[in-house]
Amino acid sequence: MLRREAFRVPRHPASVGFARHRVRQHLATWGHGKDDAITQDVVLLASELAANVVRHGPILEREFEISVTARADGSCFIAVSDESHEQPVLQTAQSTDDERSRGLHLVDQLAQTWGVRHRGRNGKTVWALVSTPAHGPGPARRHRDQ
Repeated sequence: MLRREAFRVPRHPASVGFARHRVRQHLATWGHGKDDAITQDVVLLASELAANVVRHGPILEREFEISVTARADGSCFIAVSDESHEQPVLQTAQSTDDERSRGLHLVDQLAQTWGVRHRGRNGKTVWALVSTPAHGPGPARRHRDQ
């Protein structure tokens, strides 16, 4: 059984906090506690992916979509779609104090797997799959472009 919720938010800095709230709310509805590790990870990923769109998305883009899916095995799938055709790049941070370029590093660390799905002239979707601690991230993290 899958439970999916999708919503659109304006490309505005306030949308990052709203995205965290909505994702946390949806996961709570599906039985995940606010202090569960998977809830914290998925909320953080939603926040980072939304912030990337706000920071780097097309200037004329008015809104973007966030979807979260709770899967029967307890894992969660988070996806953020925008109109940009720019490929996100996992960059090396210059120092531990450098707050820029950390978003995809967090995605890479927290997700079992993540990637980018190109949507033709409609932009792209950056997605991540987060497993419950019982299912673990597994020995190999993968990043895929589709």
